[in-house]
Amino acid sequence: MELLGDIVIRLQLENRPGTLARALQCIASFGIGIEAVDLVSSTTSVKVRDISMTVPQPLSSEELEHALNALPGVTVVHVSDRVFLAHLGGKIEISPKRPIVNRADLSLIYTPGVAKVCTAIAQDPFAAFNLTLKNDTVAVVTDGSAILGLGNLGPLAALPVMEGKAALFKRFGNVNAVPICLDTQDPQAIIETVERIAPAFGGINLEDIAAPKCFVIEQTLQERLKIPVFHDDQHGTAIVVLAALRNALRIVGKSLSQVRIVISGAGAAGYAIARLLHESGAEEIIVCDRTGALAAGVPQPSPQKRWMAEELNPRQLRGSLREVLHGADVFIGVSAGGLLNRDDIRTMAAKPIVFALANPIPEVMPQEIADLGAVVATGRSDFPNQINNVLAFPGVFAGALRSRATTINAEMMRAASEALADGVAPEELSPEFIIPSVFDTHVQEQIAQATEEAARRTGVAQRDGSVQ
Repeated sequence: MELLGDIVIRLQLENRPGTLARALQCIASFGIGIEAVDLVSSTTSVKVRDISMTVPQPLSSEELEHALNALPGVTVVHVSDRVFLAHLGGKIEISPKRPIVNRADLSLIYTPGVAKVCTAIAQDPFAAFNLTLKNDTVAVVTDGSAILGLGNLGPLAALPVMEGKAALFKRFGNVNAVPICLDTQDPQAIIETVERIAPAFGGINLEDIAAPKCFVIEQTLQERLKIPVFHDDQHGTAIVVLAALRNALRIVGKSLSQVRIVISGAGAAGYAIARLLHESGAEEIIVCDRTGALAAGVPQPSPQKRWMAEELNPRQLRGSLREVLHGADVFIGVSAGGLLNRDDIRTMAAKPIVFALANPIPEVMPQEIADLGAVVATGRSDFPNQINNVLAFPGVFAGALRSRATTINAEMMRAASEALADGVAPEELSPEFIIPSVFDTHVQEQIAQATEEAARRTGVAQRDGSVQ
């Protein structure tokens, strides 16, 4: 087995001075960082300890085990990857909201009492929002065609991601979510399947569906369903990017309408970011795909790329990413790692803002441009200013569900983004802190309230704010 990342190794150690020290020294000799040492059990003769560690480079577990077992008084019990341990048995479960301890409880929540509720919903379908899980539950739907940065691994391999998404919905927005991994990658089949399961849910969160079919799927479902349909890879990313950019511009003293923005990546995230920035007042946006800047007059394979080419590049700049980056105020990367270097950032305007969001390797590493970028953000948690979708989608859906919104429109997304940006107080704002922590629970509630108010303001809410 190959070891990499967060690992736990369980050792049985003879209860003699120096045994643990020799084991730790052996582990460190492989260049491994030891994070924690925990006592599992102890007798007069042996102690069992868990050694938590970080393996920075691929390492054979057999090699490490052999070295440890060769030490006097040391026996390797087992080696475990902490990521796999966190996934054992799955990450979510379903539990009843009310106790079921006697026959009376059973008769209320199931037969015969449930028949009365069924009849009420048949007479008034909208009552399902109050009387069923439709009230606070979304479906997290994928076909597994674009899993994280891993590509098309299929629906079964997507299940751990969808489970994780459901856990984040509950943890940060108190929204229940059910993973739905579809064994088809045909857009029409996905649309029809989601249509058929929609009655059980208050919203649909599309996830890890490849472009360009994700655009058709989202648009068609939004037209056919009377509940919100939200593609998080598009809109969740766009909301957080807009919030972070608002605060970054405050730091450098520039306005959204005046800056020149270059986006690397014309897929789902790039298109949604460009669209939301444009609708929020950005006037000059150049989007680049693998061939370079999108400009009018060049045939484009999709309506989304045609729109970006014709509406967002007012001076119709052409050329490679590096070429159009000259003089730009803002770079936003949602493409691939290692595309840019220090010299490329030097060609940007004074006080450049760099959002290198490719994962796990950014378009340019922050430490490479630490003295050049006025504000630098990535998609990673080990650098300042992590642009993470979890900052947006739980609160956005919480607000949409509360208002019984039929859609999540642009004004709701802008309101959510403003609330997220305002989560950083003026006195806290700095080049290393432009976006709140995901664990700041007050921010999610602010996002939910802003989304809910925008839904009512734009006429897509089906429930008045006074109704509890």
